[in-house]
Amino acid sequence: MSDYIGYSDGEWIPDSQFSIDPDDLGYLLGAVVFETIRTFNGKPFTWEEHIDRLFRSMKYARIDPQLTESDFLEILRESVRRNEDVRGEVGDFNLWPSVTMGKTLDGPARVYVRVKPVPWDTFTKFFFEGAHGVIAKSRSYSSQFVDPKAKHQSRMNMVLAQQEVRDVDPEGLPVLTDIDGNISEGAGFNVMLVKDGVIRTPTDRAILQGRSRGVVIDLADRLDIPLVEEDVQPYDLYTADEVFFTRTTPGIVPVSKMDNRTIGDEAPGPVTTQLLSAYSELVGLDIVDQAAHYATPWR
Repeated sequence: MSDYIGYSDGEWIPDSQFSIDPDDLGYLLGAVVFETIRTFNGKPFTWEEHIDRLFRSMKYARIDPQLTESDFLEILRESVRRNEDVRGEVGDFNLWPSVTMGKTLDGPARVYVRVKPVPWDTFTKFFFEGAHGVIAKSRSYSSQFVDPKAKHQSRMNMVLAQQEVRDVDPEGLPVLTDIDGNISEGAGFNVMLVKDGVIRTPTDRAILQGRSRGVVIDLADRLDIPLVEEDVQPYDLYTADEVFFTRTTPGIVPVSKMDNRTIGDEAPGPVTTQLLSAYSELVGLDIVDQAAHYATPWR
């Protein structure tokens, strides 16, 4: 295993040397905002949009990193350059820029960027067999408390949801609902369904405005696939023709079951397959073939 090089408050250090200050409010109170970003064939994809969202999250949380968006983008580019010698072994990288509030409400903030290989084994088989979604009892945060549009690390609700779902399906992925019982988002992904040729997805009232969600919305427009943002209930997922999740690392995750109910005739379905092909064209490589190449065989 390579010891990937990352950024820590102005220094470049091996991943094994990253440390957390126990007095940092990021550790004590979860006062951290972050992003998950990946490369495709070693190249950036929607990095500017991710960093823009990071800065909106920091503004919401009143965290001042003392860096510009251009500074962050250069740190990301340098992160890839410093690890390029091992990319051939692992295919591509995930990058996690995160900013903690520091030891006081007034900072100074701490800035980190960690680099890891894409975890192919966690999602590749979903491209071929479909993922299993399970609706958890734990709810999404209401915007009256912590607005989910900010990507923050205060995620105990998602941890509880993952634990609940493991009791039902050890490989299940948690889907949360909002305070009114409408589908909101997953534990780290957005939710979409297809019914009668129309893509339906929850509004952004109680979700993170996912970047892969945004990419799919743009792709649907280019492909003339109707898409609506509206309230979605569990019933709508159970009776959908297709369900898929959007997430930065895999891009699109086909779903074969929701709460042990089979979805549609096959996973991925025809619309999901069309979107996977368009997503691959957009990033410049076949995302399914790449994942299959680097993942540990499971079939």
